[in-house]
Amino acid sequence: MARLRLPERVSAGRRDEPVLAAPPVDAPSKVTARQLLFNSWAGRLFLASAALRLIAALLRQTGTLPRFFDIVGNIAGIGLALALIYFLSRLVLLARGQLLWRVRRKLIISYIFIGVVPAILIVGFFLLVAGFVSMNVSAYLFKDGYDSIVDDIGLIAEAAAAEIGRNPPGLADTFSRNQRAVRQRYPEISLAFIPAARSKVPPLSIGAWAHAEPPATVPAWTQAEGFKGTVAIPNAASDEVQLVIRAVRQARGPAPAGHVGTVVVDLLVDDQIHDYLYERTSVKGSSASLVSRNAGKAAGPTPRSPAADTRLFRTSVTFIDCVLWADAGRRDCQAAVATTYNLGELWARLTGVQPISVQGVPFTSVLLILFGFLAALFLIIQGVALLMGLTLARSITSAIHELFTGTERVRHGDFTHRIKVASHDQLGELAESFNDMTVSIEGLLQTAAEKKRLDEELRIARQIQMSLLPRGPLDVPGLSVTALCVPAREVGGDYYDFFHLPDDRLGVLIADVSGKGTSAALYMAELKGLVLALSQTQQSPRDLLIEVNRIISDNLDSRSFITMTYGVIDPREGVLTYCRAGHTPLIYRAAALDAEAQVLTPSGLVVGLRIPGAAEKFSGLLEEQRIDLSVGDVIALYTDGISEAMNSDGDLFGDARLSGIIEEHGHLTCGELRERILREIEAFVGGADQHDDMTMVLLKVEHAFAAVPVVVAHH
Repeated sequence: MARLRLPERVSAGRRDEPVLAAPPVDAPSKVTARQLLFNSWAGRLFLASAALRLIAALLRQTGTLPRFFDIVGNIAGIGLALALIYFLSRLVLLARGQLLWRVRRKLIISYIFIGVVPAILIVGFFLLVAGFVSMNVSAYLFKDGYDSIVDDIGLIAEAAAAEIGRNPPGLADTFSRNQRAVRQRYPEISLAFIPAARSKVPPLSIGAWAHAEPPATVPAWTQAEGFKGTVAIPNAASDEVQLVIRAVRQARGPAPAGHVGTVVVDLLVDDQIHDYLYERTSVKGSSASLVSRNAGKAAGPTPRSPAADTRLFRTSVTFIDCVLWADAGRRDCQAAVATTYNLGELWARLTGVQPISVQGVPFTSVLLILFGFLAALFLIIQGVALLMGLTLARSITSAIHELFTGTERVRHGDFTHRIKVASHDQLGELAESFNDMTVSIEGLLQTAAEKKRLDEELRIARQIQMSLLPRGPLDVPGLSVTALCVPAREVGGDYYDFFHLPDDRLGVLIADVSGKGTSAALYMAELKGLVLALSQTQQSPRDLLIEVNRIISDNLDSRSFITMTYGVIDPREGVLTYCRAGHTPLIYRAAALDAEAQVLTPSGLVVGLRIPGAAEKFSGLLEEQRIDLSVGDVIALYTDGISEAMNSDGDLFGDARLSGIIEEHGHLTCGELRERILREIEAFVGGADQHDDMTMVLLKVEHAFAAVPVVVAHH
């Protein structure tokens, strides 16, 4: 075997010269921050976008900006994002080339990512969860307190309506009494009475009625069951709305008086109500705006929700179901109320429900002390772990530097270099292994070169074998054809081909040489030449196979044989005549809707057996069959690599499963059917290795045959 030679530029140097550590070849070139900012497209984009954003921010301080400036600001934001992505990519390259080149830095960064970053993520996660929980708790408390006020107003309206129904002349006293009863809680409460059409009781209103005029009528949709809820009054000057808690109840007297009138109780949700809710819930409400309206109602812009202004542990938003009051019909909506809360006050209110103490110390204080202690302990452990990691990194990298120096010498051809073993740990054993490796590395390189040469020869052999298969389109009017061949190794023994025969006929062949590898590929090439020559003289598939068996038996070794199926399609008569010499079955699916796919197995012996009397036995067993072809018929020829595809449990794919797929999906085109079969095989095999060559030919009659010459492309 020829001795492996090192490259001239390496072997020309002296082997006893010291080898210096070379910097990484993929390290990015040094670029100053000024050059990156002013001489690159990303830098110019960043400067322009930042300038636009700054101008928009300054103009926004002067008042409301036109829509055009919002669009420009959004475009500038996109530009800033693109520039930042570019800068981050450059930063990653810089870190790869400079920061991460040394093993010590890699170890330190790995310790940070393993120990520090997860801790930060955990802390951030818990803070985020706590923030969302506090926001939802504050919203729940505010909504619960708000619903209590709605219930109070409903009870006031119901009580007033009942009392007026019993004593209509005492209307004024009833309203005054109800107002005095709740004035301390709701100073701005407003009451109104709307008499019925035939009622003798006059209309009456008491209270501030600062938000609207007392109603003279009520909508028809409140007549049946009344109303209790929130009414949203839009503000034409801004996006905000006024919320009014309103209750409507009918006052009914004893028969025959019947309906006396309607009681309307309004409570404006103003600062006093928000203060009252704050005392009860520790959550302070402020402005409100609409966030949604029912489909089919009045159109109009939907105001911005105050939820966009929320801040963690400080602000939240509560959604209140409301009604846009109108005579035409009920128009439901939803209002968002911006709320603020203090986390300490919220904690005190929640924990104050069950005042528990431990030896005179409130349980909440004990919990806070425990949380603080755990947090301090967590930080101490993280600090100690980081310090130990840095120490270990320093002890490891010194040994790795020696290994790096040794590998650099080997890379430059110095196989005589040895590493000094300074420790008796795993790194010391690694140094000894390195010294042993350099002794035999030259032989390993020679072995690798020889393997590469053999692989290249096999690659060329595979290309030659693939060139023997038909390539290019097969032009047969009325017939659609597709095929595939996937060798299990670089080269295989499966083979298929199409032959142009006299009288515009088409010969179809599929064969499988026993075994795999180079010998099978050589027999396959021999078979191609033989069949190509005999197909021009032998009209019958049976006669051709008998002649092939006679000739090729003298050329195969005693351990090899060939299975094959050969058919001839006559487009003029619409007939397929075929023979099967020990090959896998032929699957035929007729075009009829109720027809089942048939697995056809005419008798026949394998080709090339070198035993006494094999030729006579071959011709005696070989059976020729005919199939009348119709539009929509599907014919599948395949090798045992398809039917014997094996999964990890040792189960075979099988002819029955393949026949079922063709029967179910035979209506597809040839290409689609082939992909369907391949997907089913892949799903069945899973992660198991391919143990045999896989070859398949699919034929489908697309429409009636025409008497047009058949064109077969070969290379």
